Amino acid sequence: MSTSIKVLVAASAAMMLGGMVVTATPAAAAAGRDGVCDNGEFCYYFNSGNQGSVSDFTGSVANYATTQPSCYDFKGPGTGKGECIKNSAASVWNRSNQTVRVFYNSGHAGRHQDFAPGAKANLEPGLKNQNASHQFNPSASPSPSRAEMSFSLYAARGKITCGFDRYTTTPGRHEGIDLARSVGANVRSLVDGQIINVQHGRTGSGGLSTIAIYVASANKTVIYLHSKPASSLRVGQQVRRGQVIATESWHGVGSSSSAHTHVEMRPGRHLRAAKSVGDPHLENPNPTPFWNSQGYQVR
Repeated sequence: MSTSIKVLVAASAAMMLGGMVVTATPAAAAAGRDGVCDNGEFCYYFNSGNQGSVSDFTGSVANYATTQPSCYDFKGPGTGKGECIKNSAASVWNRSNQTVRVFYNSGHAGRHQDFAPGAKANLEPGLKNQNASHQFNPSASPSPSRAEMSFSLYAARGKITCGFDRYTTTPGRHEGIDLARSVGANVRSLVDGQIINVQHGRTGSGGLSTIAIYVASANKTVIYLHSKPASSLRVGQQVRRGQVIATESWHGVGSSSSAHTHVEMRPGRHLRAAKSVGDPHLENPNPTPFWNSQGYQVR
């Protein structure tokens, strides 16, 4: 499984803007925030496919604000003109000579997507209309946000080894988030809820374990795979956030060196996880809004 949760969008230099050909000479110079995507600027578009109103930048912004007249807005002609850009952009064009990183959270934190110089692309699911800041020339590996670290640490000092739908070398679509820690470490419930399924399994590739916790208030099920369920767990039992429900193991995993806990959020009531390996269909939605509602953040 991939240890990378960074998406790098590389594209050739764009040659079209709003249906008008952009000639190589003379190059348009950045003229400040005028709603035109000039050479040297990073530009948001209100719609996908680089359509709609434009909001152009020559530098990093950590907080766009959300109300007029203080917010950064779309200034170019077309759909979206005058709207605040926070959580409203669908595509970008990076006409600067630096990589620009778009973040889910203000303060250059949380989930992110990188755009190489010249890249012209849509924001990925999870960032489309969920953009809160951007940074020119970001570090290659940003420090995890405090909230992201709380997600990992709360699950017993684990580190995220594969994010949602982040397979890069494994065929299929990853339906959850993998958290790795030392074998035998405590696995704690991230939510309050009711145990609706416990399968203890065994170590090795054929012994998948499952713990399913139904969160009635949200009508969601949080499912844990690969850990060793506590012997005291029973169907119908209520568990509290922070309660130890298992220990780290490799139930359904080939070896102890690959031990991890797969945490998956599914809408509605489910006894089992969705299939990930070898399955090209993604059944679960991006879990970020749910984890946000629980006080966590993952990128």
